[in-house]
This record gives sequence, structure tokens and C-alpha cells, in this order.
Amino acid sequence: MLPPAEKRFLWVNKITIVSLFVLILAGGVVRSTGSGMGCPDWPKCFDRLVPPTSEAQLPEGYEAKYIAERQAKNNRFAGLLERLGKTELADRIRHDESILRHEEFNAAKTWTEYINRLVGAVTGFLLLLCAVFSFTFFKTRKSIFIWSVINVVAVGFQAWLGSIVVSTNLMPWIITVHMLLALVIVGISIYTYFKARSLRDKDLLINHKTGGIKVLAACSLFLVVVQVGVGTGVREEIDHIASNVAERGEWLEQVGNVFDVHRTLAVISAIVMVLLFFAVRSRFAASTHQSRFTNMLMVLLVLQTVTAILLAYFDMPPYAQTAHLVLASLLFGTQYYLMLLLGKARVGRAND
Repeated sequence: MLPPAEKRFLWVNKITIVSLFVLILAGGVVRSTGSGMGCPDWPKCFDRLVPPTSEAQLPEGYEAKYIAERQAKNNRFAGLLERLGKTELADRIRHDESILRHEEFNAAKTWTEYINRLVGAVTGFLLLLCAVFSFTFFKTRKSIFIWSVINVVAVGFQAWLGSIVVSTNLMPWIITVHMLLALVIVGISIYTYFKARSLRDKDLLINHKTGGIKVLAACSLFLVVVQVGVGTGVREEIDHIASNVAERGEWLEQVGNVFDVHRTLAVISAIVMVLLFFAVRSRFAASTHQSRFTNMLMVLLVLQTVTAILLAYFDMPPYAQTAHLVLASLLFGTQYYLMLLLGKARVGRAND
């Protein structure tokens, strides 16, 4: 029987993990519908807590106001980059005229971006609750408390980075960092959940060495993270191409080598996942947590392959773009949790 304080932390942490994936889904919808600049300011939307639904509700002279605010924020950001030694990048941001280009009002895009921000705010609040409730582990497993607090700091940085994404008019490399940081936050939440649960639930623990299986799982996880990074690069190329080419069927043809790298890594990653599946199933009974998560991994891999086919051969439908991103995130989360399940030393009884 779990103590109430620990049960409360696990419950909130589980909801937080779900919320993080919902946030990634919302971000994917924003990206696939081109709604990233639906709100030209941050954290409000057109300087309102509830965004407008028609042009008549827009603030007077908002275009010039937001462009001036965006330019000021970009200059501050460029100054920070200069202090970090990124002089060339800072100069590029200061002189990139496309950053200051105004986007016409579109109510659907505005509300799509606004809903994404609401989900982000809810998720941030849940992460803060996790940090507060994690104090119950301060004496028994201090790492849970420390990482929960670090996650709050990380989500605060993520929120600031989100404002930079808006002010730089969706500058590609910042979007990539934004996505990878989201995976870091997901990973920390999964880690704290596992640590808290394994403190009492010995069924999660194994009592024999996993040998090369853990290494295989780590390689598979690494490949997924690299794939997400390269895939974001592919998407950045497509965003640039889409602004000049109307036909969706022609986009992939013009992407270049980054797509070839992404596709090759996808094949390698799939092979490693299949090897991992058979390795785990050969060492663990079907009823164990390890086997169940490898089963889930295979289902996600099949679904991800379907979305990849849709993107490559059916003119990149927006729904497939979003699904591809969300499934990649779920693959990351599933493989990371599986690696934690494989990484326990001899404690408790065997699962197989």
C-alpha cells in the first residue's frame, strides 16, 4: 500500500506525462497548419487574454507595435548570443528582414496557436505540482526531488524559448532546440515517475543481468533522438520550400541530402528496434513489464512506418506530419522507460 503523499506524486506525474505528449501533439498541429505566428506576441495573443475572432477586434496599429517589440526582443537575444561567442548568428538575426515580416490575421491559426499555449500553461502548472509533491521523497530518494525541480527550471526555459520562436518568426534552428528540449522534459518526468514507482513496486525490478540488451536499448534510444533532430531539419527544409512551391508533391524532391540521411537512419533504427524486441522477448516472459513495453514499441514502429509512407508517397498530408512527430515522441518515451526497466541491478524477485 502506497503512502498517500507518494500516491499523489505518482498520480500527478502520470497526468503530467500525458499532458506533455498532448502538448507535443498541439505543437505538431500548429506546425502542420502553419499557425506558429497565429499570435504575434507572447504570452498574450494580440495583447488579449482571450484572442480575437475577427479583424474588427484587433488592436489599432498592432502590426507596427508588434514588429517593434519583436525587433527589440531579437536585439536582446542577439546580444546574448554575442556574449556566448555566436557573433555570426547574432548578426544574422539582427539583419534578417523576414523576421520582421507581418503575417495577415487568420482566426483559425490564431486559436490553434492559442490552444497550444493553453496546453503549455497547464503542463507547466502540472510540472510545478510534481516538484512540490516530490518533496515527500527528499529523505528516501532525493534524486526524485532534485530532478523534479530541474524540470520546472527546464520548462521555464522552454517557455522563454517559445517566446523567442515567436519573436524570430519561427527561426529553424530554434524550433529544433525547442523540440529536443521537449523530449528532455518528457525524459525527466518519465525518470522521476519510474524512480518513485520502483521504490515500492518490486515487480518493476529484475534480478539478472541484461547483458547486451541494455546496450541495444540505449543505441535504439539514441537513434530515435537523432532521428527527431534530423527529422526536424527535414521539416525546416520543407517549410522553406513550401513558401516557394505550391505543389505538396514536389516538396520532398527538393529537400536534398538531409532527407536521404533521415530515411537511412529510419531503416537502421527500425532494424535495431526489431532486434531489441526479439532480445527482450527471449529473456523475459510475456507477462513482464519489459515484454509489454517491447510489444508497445513494435506497435508504435508499425504506425510510424505507415505515417512515413503517407508522407513520402501521398504528398505529405498535414495529419500525417503531426502523427509522425507525436509517434516519434512516443517511441522516445517508450524506449526510455524500457531502458529504465532493463537498467535495474539485482533487487527483488525475477520477472521471468
